This record gives sequence, structure tokens and C-alpha cells, in this order.
Amino acid sequence: MSALYLKSLGEKTWRGQSGRVRAGKSGGGHCYSYDVIRGSNNASEPERGGRCINEKEAAIVSYVFNEYAAGRSPKAIAHALNRRKVPGPVGKAWGPCTINGNWRRGTGILNNELCVGRLVWNRLAYVKNPNTGKRVSRLNKKSALIITDVPELRIIDEDLWERVKERQRGLRKLPSFHEKQRPRMLLSYLLKCGCCGGGFSKVSQNHYGCSTARNKVTCHNRITVRQDTLEGLVIGALQSRLMDPTLLAEFCDEYTRHLNRLRTEKNSSLVAARGELARLTKQRENIIQAIKDGVPATEVKDDLARIVTLREELEALLAGTKEEPVLLHPNMGAEYRKQVANLAQVLNREENRGEAADILRSLVDRIELRPNQQGKLEIDLYGDLAGILTLAGKKARPLDQDDLSVQQVKVVAGERNPLYRTVLQYRR
Repeated sequence: MSALYLKSLGEKTWRGQSGRVRAGKSGGGHCYSYDVIRGSNNASEPERGGRCINEKEAAIVSYVFNEYAAGRSPKAIAHALNRRKVPGPVGKAWGPCTINGNWRRGTGILNNELCVGRLVWNRLAYVKNPNTGKRVSRLNKKSALIITDVPELRIIDEDLWERVKERQRGLRKLPSFHEKQRPRMLLSYLLKCGCCGGGFSKVSQNHYGCSTARNKVTCHNRITVRQDTLEGLVIGALQSRLMDPTLLAEFCDEYTRHLNRLRTEKNSSLVAARGELARLTKQRENIIQAIKDGVPATEVKDDLARIVTLREELEALLAGTKEEPVLLHPNMGAEYRKQVANLAQVLNREENRGEAADILRSLVDRIELRPNQQGKLEIDLYGDLAGILTLAGKKARPLDQDDLSVQQVKVVAGERNPLYRTVLQYRR
């Protein structure tokens, strides 16, 4: 009887909690960045389960989401919060697990869907282990989840939430532990030896060299290159090559075509709206003439009201929208050069270096290094030209380029996507 009573009590408790969650109330437990509301109803009975946003803690949550979306690791974010003496969710110091949590179980700051106005309940089921007698949790199926929209509790906008989820999904797709580690250098894992195809890695604190030549002694490429020099050469080559007049003309043409296409689409919608307005005006005149000819007004009343409503909406739309002129953009070339000049500045600015480096790494396919007959190191860079240019559209601190030495530049046209290849010569 005791076992049956406990089972029945558990079912009733679960049913009561699920009803509260469906009503938008808390199903139990305290959540960081939210305060519990205690009050009473009209019958002077205690009213429980309400929440409101804690503005101070909500600002910390927004900071965590923005920093993670910008490329910082949970460990780095936790260290920054601890340096600022910000107390964690339970009053203790912050740790990476507090931020990252477990995406399957919905734990951690980054996985709390309440931040975007969705209350998710019944993720876990608790059972007793027959061998140890301890209570353990099991993950429920997605069909068992109870999800309720609570927009008044939203802290993070949907765009920021999706950027965080996209980065989490990208990290989960990496196949090995080694590749899951955040690259410490701008060009990590992108450098390849042009002789053997092996990786180019750090052979000293400041120099890159062929790993195969040192670990297996099957490659003759023994030339090394300083890290700061190599990064400067790559960035400098991107800038110098993007300044090519042919690429400038292509960019201006494509940019003009794109914006004029948008202008045409907008103006086409305005023309269609004007045509619809003329048609509705004609229908209204026909109905009025029919009433004058003896048709009962009750038979055409609804049609006339519908036409009047649509005419008012179209007139308001046309009054608030102007037709776009043809775009010529005489200063486009100067803006293009300005964006390209900002490329190195963006990559070397401390506050956005992590985000910019991640974007640049996604645009560069590989960088091959090989010695030539003159004993110089040639560097071939393959990547997405249009994407690299997009990255340059920010302002930042200028880069000292005294050590850059670009001697030779070539371009190879791609078949489908833009393929950018730069050949540099670096003296050892």
C-alpha cells in the first residue's frame, strides 16, 4: 500500500506541476537572472510560480551570450567574470561548465531557453537504481517535453541565440579532441607543406616549420618562418591583391547590379500596388453605380467595405514608400579601398580578434608553403575572395607593416566560387 501511495502521489505531483508549466508558471527550482514573485490572489490565497527578470543578472547573461557568439571560450568568459568579482549562480565563482553546461539536458547559461521566452519542462525522468538505491536521472524523449511561450521573460533576441547555437553545433561536428581545441594562432591548422602535404606547425616559440621534415625526416623542406612575419605576409598579400584594378571594377559592377536588382524589386512592388489600387477604385465605382441603378445596398455592403479597407491600406503603403532612383555610386571605389585597408586593422584589434580570426579562418581553405630554386619560401593562399572582402568592412587599429615584403602576386580564376591564390616569396 505504501508503494502504491507513493506512485499515486508522484503522478499527482507531476500532473499538478505540468499544469502550472502550461500556464506559464515555474515548475520548480530557481533560475539565474530571474527572481521569484510571491503574492496572493483575490481569495487571499498564496500565488506561487511567478517569475520576473533580474536586470542585474540579465546583463551578465547578455554579456555571456555576446562574448560566446564573438568567439570567446566558456573558460575565458568565466575567467573574465571572476576577475570582475561577479558572483556565480549559486554565489560561488564562475566555471566553464556553468556557462557551457550540457546541451542535451538543457543545463548551463547558454542552453537555458527561458532566456528567449520558452519555458521547457520535463526534460528528465528520475528513477531509482536497483543496485545502489540511489536516484538517477534519465533524459526523456523530445515528444515528452512540455514547452510554453513566455515572451515577457525574454532576455536574449532570437538572432543572438541562433548565432550561439550555430557555434555550438559547429563545435559538436568536429571529429576529434585535438580539432575541438580552439586554435591559439591565427593560421593554426591552415598551413600545409607544399612539398609533402604535411602540416606546418610551431617548431619553436616564434617559428613555423614542416612537421614531417622534423618528425619523420621524409621531407626536405627545412625552411622556417617567423609567426608574426607569416601572418603579416598573408594579410599584406590580401590587401595588395584586393587593390588590383580588375578586382575593383568587378566589385563595383557586381555591387551596382545587386543594389539595382533590389531597387527594381522594390519599385516593381510599388507598380503592382498602384495597379491594385486602380483596380479597387474601378470596382468601387461599379458598386456605387449598381446601387444607383437599383441594386439593394445590403447585397453589396460587405464587398464595398472590403474594397474600402484594402484601398486605405494600399494608399497608406504608397504614401510612406518612395520609388528608389537608379544607383550609380560614384564613390564606390573609394569605399572599396577603405574596406580593404581596414582588413589588417580588424584582425589585429584585441577586442574582436577572436571573432575576426574565426571568420577569416572559415574563408581560407589552406596555405601552402614550399621552397623554390632560389632558396626562398613561396606561400600559396587559397580562399574565398568575396568573403574576405566582407570581413574588411570594420574600423580598427592600423597594423605595422614594416616587415612585409610582397614580391610576386598571381591570381587563378575559380570555376564555381571565387578562388583566391596569392604567391609570396619570403627570404629566410
